[in-house]
Amino acid sequence: MSILDNLKNFAVKQFIDVIQYVEPEDGILSYRYPMQDMEIQTGAKLTVRESQMAAFVNEGQVADIFGPGLYTLNTQTIPILTNLKNWDKMFASPFKSDVYFFSTRTQPNQRWGTSQPVTIRDKDFGMVRLRAFGIYSWHVSDPRTFHSKVSGTRDIYRLAEIEGQLRNNIIANISNAFASSGVPFLDMAANQIEVGKAMAATLQPEFAALGLTLDTLIVENLSLPEELQKLLDERIGMNMIGNMGQYTQYKTAQSIPIAAANEGGLAGIGASLTAGMGMASQMAGAFNQAMQPQAPPPQAPPPPAAPVVAAAAGIAAAVGGDTKFCMNCGSKIPRAAKFCGECGTKQPEA
Repeated sequence: MSILDNLKNFAVKQFIDVIQYVEPEDGILSYRYPMQDMEIQTGAKLTVRESQMAAFVNEGQVADIFGPGLYTLNTQTIPILTNLKNWDKMFASPFKSDVYFFSTRTQPNQRWGTSQPVTIRDKDFGMVRLRAFGIYSWHVSDPRTFHSKVSGTRDIYRLAEIEGQLRNNIIANISNAFASSGVPFLDMAANQIEVGKAMAATLQPEFAALGLTLDTLIVENLSLPEELQKLLDERIGMNMIGNMGQYTQYKTAQSIPIAAANEGGLAGIGASLTAGMGMASQMAGAFNQAMQPQAPPPQAPPPPAAPVVAAAAGIAAAVGGDTKFCMNCGSKIPRAAKFCGECGTKQPEA
């Protein structure tokens, strides 16, 4: 090729003096600098801003990675390309490689959640089906790995293209993450920060394999499916009640003054008390047998409620006169009153 031909080719070439990139919008993770019909001039400037990294890719391989800063592109800046390019050819640019910019800033407020309950092993309940959701954040930390395994040679690679993969990785590893946390389900709600940290430690290798770093993982809610939640609520309620027999006696004693103040109120209270005591004893025995198989048999039920009925009769005698008590709020009202003056509740007829 003659010198004239070389000069002609030089005239139509466009040499790049400055290489830089500013994100035009959120969600762009990788951007290939446009290089068609252009060559990077020796001595050109490369600007890499904070929250960015740049990669030079030569013949399909990542040759050099640049962090934030201003660089002059020459043989000292890119020693690897120095050995790959021919420097003594007229008008031949030594930098014909592709240049990729990567966003390394944190991608916050990414959502994760279980679409179906996940079965985990629990210290208290054995196997439990659990629902959970929350947020997480991450950033590109290894552009070389991210380029080779994720973004590839695309002109633009966006956040939405990898978001589903990351969310599925979290859900797929959630069982191991909860198990490794060592926190029983009943304590998870009060220790969601620790559970999130344990999950993040378990998931970190999954992110690193893609050239990413998991910054935070927050558990916002942990819950059971509706049918299991009802059973748990029932168990909590029974534990709060404690001794079923004592609870029944207490509720019955509260109703005695009101019943005693109304005519006929004590007519069936003795039978009701006796039946209530027996039912309480049976319920307590069945519950203890179900919840504590190894516990000794329940104690015998308390004696019939005759003393209680006698006490109730004494209360009724003490009340006497022309007054009675409201069946709803317990306020003292005239015996002939059909409605309570305090709460307005209709009273049974004498």
